[in-house]
Amino acid sequence: MSRRKPLPPLPPEGPEPPPTPDELGAVEIPVDGNLDLHLFQPREVKDLVTEYLWACRQKGVLDVRIIHGKGTGALRRTVQSLLPTLPEVENFQTASEADGGWGATWVRLKPL
Repeated sequence: MSRRKPLPPLPPEGPEPPPTPDELGAVEIPVDGNLDLHLFQPREVKDLVTEYLWACRQKGVLDVRIIHGKGTGALRRTVQSLLPTLPEVENFQTASEADGGWGATWVRLKPL
């Protein structure tokens, strides 16, 4: 029985390319005035809401519904405590029952 020689190690290929958005699980959000937070982690909410409201305002979308769900109310409290700190927010209120009730918040943005 003959023995094979071990193969030499493969040459290094350099650093790994950065992950694509699909590999990162990135989600493209349409800037249409409806932001559904169900797809996101709680730690992402503050930055996400801030960036989304900025994008809406840039597009002239001044009435925005943020859907945070009813659940324990933690996301609602996070969203509603963030909104008064944003200078572009004119006012906000809990949505009507037809628009999601206490599972959503309507935000009115100041025009540019």
